[in-house]
Amino acid sequence: MEMDLMMKSWIEVGSESDFPIQNIPFGIFRTQDGGARAATRIGDVVVDLHALALDGFFDGLGLPPGIFNRDTLNPFIALGKSVTRPVRELIAEIFSEGNPELRDHPEKRARVLFPVTETEMLMPVKVGDYTDFYSSIEHATNVGIMFRDPANALFPNWKHLPVGYHGRSSSIVISGTNIHRPKGQTKTDTADLPEFGPSRQVDFELELAFITGKKSELGDSVPTAEAEDYIFGLVIFNDLSARDIQRWEYVPLGPFLAKNFGSVVSPWIVTLEALEPFRVPGPKQVPAVLPYLQSEGNHNFDVQLDVLIRPENQQEQRVCHSNYKYMYWNLAQQLAHQTVNGCNINVGDMYGSGTISGPMPDTLGSMLEIAWKGTRPVKMADGSERKYIHDNDTIIMRGYCRKEKLRIGFGEVVTKILPAKP
Repeated sequence: MEMDLMMKSWIEVGSESDFPIQNIPFGIFRTQDGGARAATRIGDVVVDLHALALDGFFDGLGLPPGIFNRDTLNPFIALGKSVTRPVRELIAEIFSEGNPELRDHPEKRARVLFPVTETEMLMPVKVGDYTDFYSSIEHATNVGIMFRDPANALFPNWKHLPVGYHGRSSSIVISGTNIHRPKGQTKTDTADLPEFGPSRQVDFELELAFITGKKSELGDSVPTAEAEDYIFGLVIFNDLSARDIQRWEYVPLGPFLAKNFGSVVSPWIVTLEALEPFRVPGPKQVPAVLPYLQSEGNHNFDVQLDVLIRPENQQEQRVCHSNYKYMYWNLAQQLAHQTVNGCNINVGDMYGSGTISGPMPDTLGSMLEIAWKGTRPVKMADGSERKYIHDNDTIIMRGYCRKEKLRIGFGEVVTKILPAKP
């Protein structure tokens, strides 16, 4: 059942809120006097799903006892879309403006509803495995121009398969977690030997990540036509990078210390069902891809994405306004390629899109591109310049979709870069 795009909630929702009743994302939260449990959000109100279940609101769905009284969403997501979709629909029904079942019972509302300012958001899933793709043709071309032959910016395989690598899941953390500047080996073009010390070129990468909600068996492949059955939803993903460490270490096996010191995610998983009205065609793929990567229908989404930098004690300043619709390789193709060799996937696995850059200067999704390898510094409001991220800079990413009066958003992902530890 499609969500009524005109539906309104008895909870007040501002016109610029990311969380109207049509969204119904899922997350994990806690309050000062309670443990971690599952929630959704409407406007600026966090809805305790465990409390709703205890009051009997989900009795007709046959959910396992205590399914929302967990510190991750993995057990709930694993129930499958035949369960999670009706849960979303029932939540929307409970909070629709004409439904008095909870609205007119203050004592129940007090158990279920919490101002967002009185809650702490936690990692929504236990991430078992993490893949980072490299699926923006604009980003890959820009990097190729900067570091390789401009006439052959893309590697020969790039238009034939979604390039990716297996990353470190232990350092994926929730929005609000601060990250220390990493240390490692770097080597300048003029130096004879590498040196060790803090990275001088810490960067953000603007990405979205999808989260799988269904497992596959070792040896099986997921075709593009079935891929979205395995994808529960998406989060904003700030895949932090240390460019100077990366440049020295990545040949021949790819990213390592430059990428595993911290990736930061937004707390609310926005489901594919909520994003349904915002499907758009992806870029035309030339040459034609191999049959296992061919996909029918629209698997790109019109998600507007902003990146802002806030120097210490200063106002935030936008440095990027990009869009997920630019992705050359879509999420169905990414999951099909991940599994075509028989790689098995699990509930809660996370798949980064790769840096989301577009064709215009203001749509570039990393400082590497925005400042063009340091040759075009960004002037900040306080008069300082940014080639990369400074200590005590806060990076803020926001994402939302808009269609006529409907706005569905992801909230934001925030992290501050702290000085390197001694």
